[in-house]
Amino acid sequence: MNLERHVKLFKNGRSQAVRIPREFELPGEDAIIRKEGSRLIIEPARPRSLLAVLKTWEPLDEEIGPIEDLPAEPVDI
Repeated sequence: MNLERHVKLFKNGRSQAVRIPREFELPGEDAIIRKEGSRLIIEPARPRSLLAVLKTWEPLDEEIGPIEDLPAEPVDI
C-alpha cells in the first residue's frame, strides 16, 4: 500500500525541514536520510544498543515454568 501526501517544506536555521504527517511517523528519535537520484529516502535508524532493541520487543504471552537452581560443580584450583 503506497500512501502519498503533499507536505510543506520550511527553513529551520540554515537547514530545510519537512513536517512528517502522523500516518508517516517514524519510531525512535533518529533517522537515516539518503538521496537516490532526485528522491530523498528517510528511514528509521536501527537501534544502537541491545537495550534499545529489547525495548522494541513485545512481551511474551506464554508462561515459563520454574527453573531448577542446581548447585555449582566443584572446581579444583
